Amino acid sequence: MNSHRDDPTHPTATQTSAADSGNRSGFVALVGAGPGHPELLTLRGQYWLGRCDVVLYDGLSNAEMLAHAPQAEHICVGKHGQSRIWTQPEIIAETLRHAEAGKSVVRLKGGDPAVFARTSEEVDALVAADIPFEIVPGITAALAAGSYAGIPITHRGIASAVALVTGHEEPGKPESALDWNALAAFPGTLVIYMGVTTAEVWTRALLEGGKSPDTPCAIVRRCSLPDQQQITCRLDEVADRLTPASRFRPPVITIVGDVTRLAESMDWFSRRPLYGQRVLVTRPSDQATELVRPLEDLGATVVKHSVIEIKSPDTWDDVDNAIDQLAIYQTVVFASTNAVQFFLDRVIERGLDMRCLAKSRIAAVGKTTALRLSEYHLNVDVIPDEHNAEGLVRALKPDVADQNVLIVRANRGSRVLPEGLRDAGAKVNELAAYQNVDVKDADPKATEMLRKGEIDWVTVTSSATAENLQHLFGDAIAKCRFAAISPITAEALQSHQLTVDAVAELPSMPSLVDAIAQAIRQ
Repeated sequence: MNSHRDDPTHPTATQTSAADSGNRSGFVALVGAGPGHPELLTLRGQYWLGRCDVVLYDGLSNAEMLAHAPQAEHICVGKHGQSRIWTQPEIIAETLRHAEAGKSVVRLKGGDPAVFARTSEEVDALVAADIPFEIVPGITAALAAGSYAGIPITHRGIASAVALVTGHEEPGKPESALDWNALAAFPGTLVIYMGVTTAEVWTRALLEGGKSPDTPCAIVRRCSLPDQQQITCRLDEVADRLTPASRFRPPVITIVGDVTRLAESMDWFSRRPLYGQRVLVTRPSDQATELVRPLEDLGATVVKHSVIEIKSPDTWDDVDNAIDQLAIYQTVVFASTNAVQFFLDRVIERGLDMRCLAKSRIAAVGKTTALRLSEYHLNVDVIPDEHNAEGLVRALKPDVADQNVLIVRANRGSRVLPEGLRDAGAKVNELAAYQNVDVKDADPKATEMLRKGEIDWVTVTSSATAENLQHLFGDAIAKCRFAAISPITAEALQSHQLTVDAVAELPSMPSLVDAIAQAIRQ
């Protein structure tokens, strides 16, 4: 029988007791956050985030990774341009304070903890305090650039060696510890970290050491993130491209060598169909991921700002009455995925199950809603060929005369479905199983981006969203292109004199993304 010592995912006995608060012995995991994209975190890093008590993170760590640590206290130790940068002694003292109190601490560090991250100073302090620790590797920027900038930092025919070099040595050194003459003659690729403000110094050192002025270079900013930028130039042009620092702000690495010539042929990042497009996603915050992910996968930079929020009814009385009387309805229509979730979750909360719908025909406005119903183990009897309210009216119209029909929907929205079924002779009960509530205040940063024309597209996924957009942002949205989830939503936008440039073929998030991509191609 194998013990946990053979399981690489099982912490040591000391680590387990610290993380589970079984005793007062703390533990520290120094975790590499990678180059920037939140999904480039390792599984081991995610593991420690998921069970720690405290996370100390720096500005080079993507804050989205903190979602893996909802149970923990989050402490930012500084981000350039946004908050004070903690000194290394302050960070060490804070780490020790929590660990000595018996807490499990994650020190989340950009890139890899072993590459220009001052990890040895933190480890020395942990060893001196007799606090157990683990170092979790991360993807460092030099390696990430090979994949995200289309630059193989090694190549069997061009460069068989790599040197990772800091462009910013410790202040106060009497002289550089780097042999720039040797680096100038290095037979491979040089990757310069932290070299923005010192670009003139290190490029001059390489040139004086004999490096050819026309050596090709690539400057890569915010590697792996949607707004990654890349400049190719000669070595003798690098300082001009980076100075002053406001021209190309950190985080930046510079790759020096012939391998950078391959960037054009190997580039995939900037060839994605939505690369360079900034898209405002207006979905409720807890539902935005379904749209954000495919947009980012195609290269868009996404700005999230809820225009409406989804919430429970003020009272469940009407929903409970409808549940109690389900037997009288020959047809139950679900008008959205939210309608499915709120209504059926309420059924379950009341101690009932899906058998309460056994006598009813179930209709869904489209495939996405039908899929959500299947998650509750319900088969749908009617899905229209056209996945919208008009299509559902046509599908139900022939046989709803004199039927009791329950439409489960939001507190507001299009009148097409209830009025169409009433015109067909149905006795319709509209049930608001959830509320669309307008967001009252716009985020100033998003508003400023809109005013400056820094948002290319606004996605609109409901008529309620369309109605609140102008109230929230005013004339700031006039410069944007609009993408609507359906013709009804497009009409709502057009009623406010907003031009719609893309309409989803189907009322789904993938179809909406496809519509934007197609509009750009055209």
